[in-house]
Amino acid sequence: MENILAVQEQFIESMIYEIRGRKIMLDFDLAEIYNVPTKSLNLAVKRNRKRFPPDFMFQLSKIEWEDFLRFQFETSKGRGGTRYFPYAFTEQGVAMLSGILNSDRAIEANITIMRTFVLIRQYALSHKDLTEKIMALEQECNQKFNTISEAIDYLLKKNQQEIAQKQRRRIGYKMQKDYL
Repeated sequence: MENILAVQEQFIESMIYEIRGRKIMLDFDLAEIYNVPTKSLNLAVKRNRKRFPPDFMFQLSKIEWEDFLRFQFETSKGRGGTRYFPYAFTEQGVAMLSGILNSDRAIEANITIMRTFVLIRQYALSHKDLTEKIMALEQECNQKFNTISEAIDYLLKKNQQEIAQKQRRRIGYKMQKDYL
């Protein structure tokens, strides 16, 4: 049973994207999970529009769809494909869907989705300190490399000056060594 849940959570995690600084799921992915047509899901949302403020659900802009997500889904650019830009549901929006989609499948899917969002949040929080440590180490290493680079530059310039000094043509009388 745990293996099935892990596979489901990984499957759902692959459908969670970050847009506008938020973790979201798209309407057609949710429709696939709930086993309903996308049109039916969007119609149910439109009937209950008051339950979905902008921080729960928003429609993607043309730029977001074309520049970012369309390449992930390999949709057509010309004819065919979707006529409307997909709706993006935040974690709260997905939770609100459970109130309007009242089937056993929807309830089960919603529980799995909520668990996945929680796992992603826990993962991000647990690795925040590690990320901060890596950034501090990177700054320290960059500082050390800058110091080393400055020392190498200094030595190269000094070496070039010495070479230039040796290659310089001497002026004056040159004594031969056998007279000494």
